[in-house]
Amino acid sequence: QVQLVESGGGLVQPGGSLRLSCAASGSILRLNVMGWYRQAPGKERELVATMTSIGNTNYPDSVKGRFTISRDNARNTVHLQMNSLKPDDTAIYYCNCRAGLDWSRPGDYWGQGSQVTVSS
Repeated sequence: QVQLVESGGGLVQPGGSLRLSCAASGSILRLNVMGWYRQAPGKERELVATMTSIGNTNYPDSVKGRFTISRDNARNTVHLQMNSLKPDDTAIYYCNCRAGLDWSRPGDYWGQGSQVTVSS
């Protein structure tokens, strides 16, 4: 019904920057939430950033001020600009989409995952 294709992962040194992109296709509803979750080895999946189709954003304190999420609604694409990266940011990053405007839990649609490694 909805497909999410990610791009932009890679290896970066501490303090560096990386930009992830996620393109959605299929039956996209007008009111929706798109965003990113990540999972590091030995840790549970956690919210990174979300943005609704009407412009509301949400970030946890761990990334606030360093990461910025943006959307191109006409192209059904979401971007995550990651600056001042730390080794603790190392994880697999998953794009997510759900109908409505509730960002408190993820939707049923997931991207394939993008490996982000922050290491010297």
